[in-house]
Amino acid sequence: MAHVLGQNQYGKAENRIVRVYRDSTRHEIKDLNVSVALRGEFDDVHLTGSNANCLPTDTTKNTVYAYAKEHGIESAEGFAVRLARHFVDDTERGVVHSARIRVEEYGWERIKTPDSSSRFIGSEEVGHSFVRKGQEVRTTEVVYDGDRFRVISGLKDLVVLNTTNSEFWGYIKDRYTTLQEAYDRILATQVTARWAFGFHGRDEQPEPNWNRSYQQVRRHLLEAFAETYSYSLQQTLHAMGTRVLNNRAEVDEVRLELPNKHHFLVDLEPFGLKNDNEVYFAADRMYGLIEGTVHREGVTPVIPVA
Repeated sequence: MAHVLGQNQYGKAENRIVRVYRDSTRHEIKDLNVSVALRGEFDDVHLTGSNANCLPTDTTKNTVYAYAKEHGIESAEGFAVRLARHFVDDTERGVVHSARIRVEEYGWERIKTPDSSSRFIGSEEVGHSFVRKGQEVRTTEVVYDGDRFRVISGLKDLVVLNTTNSEFWGYIKDRYTTLQEAYDRILATQVTARWAFGFHGRDEQPEPNWNRSYQQVRRHLLEAFAETYSYSLQQTLHAMGTRVLNNRAEVDEVRLELPNKHHFLVDLEPFGLKNDNEVYFAADRMYGLIEGTVHREGVTPVIPVA
């Protein structure tokens, strides 16, 4: 029976790169984790061992670092777009047909020094000390096939919580149901969000302002979570996705993964105490996992389902 080589790709994964800008005493920093995957005419590499069409993964790694120096990193998306275009358009003999660049960006904020007369002269101008943000990780995935781009950005590990304005009742009940209906509960989740852009890069289409878009999408996700009186986490998911699409014209599709970080009231009656929605046990697992996509009418969803 004949065997067929199926889909294949290769590249250098998780290139950790920190780019420091030292143009003034107030330094800037970009901290990325970049993964490169290439598809193309690589049958011989697998079938005969010929490396004639193989761009070494070490070369893809070196390119990431060189591009960080030569072109800088204004945004994760812009850097990924530039890398993807290079691997497809500039690789010898055109053997690379498609490049996928995945980026995780880790945020840093400046360490604030105390406002006091004891500070040394000029200390307010020294901007080289940072602390890693304990919040979300920014993500992006760019795929380029030589004709058009597909850009999917997002975030993960964004933990949010409402102490009220959440209920859950009226659900199906059978002989295995023990969950009590809740008319005032804590709603908490760890948001993983991805959103697809209408940008395709054809016909000299300009790139969006990637950094501003990220900040605004994040803002609308948070505002929708805070302002929605929730009867289910599913309802909140829809409100968050809809809020983004209503306010960001460059975004065509939003997919959210929302684990329900359950908070259960602790029984304090054995201690002669009344628990009036004040003391909770925060369970890390098991958890309900709510997933869903909201997209514009007429748009074909492109964000993969996990």
